[in-house]
Amino acid sequence: MERKKGQRYGSEFRRQAVERMNACDNIVGLARELGVSRRVLYDWRDRMEQPTSSPGRSRELILRKQILKLKRLLANKTLEVDFFRHALQRVGARRRQNFHPGDKAYTTR
Repeated sequence: MERKKGQRYGSEFRRQAVERMNACDNIVGLARELGVSRRVLYDWRDRMEQPTSSPGRSRELILRKQILKLKRLLANKTLEVDFFRHALQRVGARRRQNFHPGDKAYTTR
């Protein structure tokens, strides 16, 4: 994927960049390596994923899918937080139950 300085990015270059982006964990490093901004990579990917019929409608569908995905992620994280909050409350209640005034404190070494 060689490109001369000042040369416009060709469709083959963009296609290969998006393929590498989809298989890559470090988008920032890839963008640096290719000499483009991260935003440009995302724009290329979005354009390639959109059907040619109605670009505005397709973009809306993509955003709706992303919103639904984020809502599911938020719901899962909320459940996790609730689980751990309840577990901590139970641990605290057991500690209060087992605590007897006048007992000597001990530590393990």
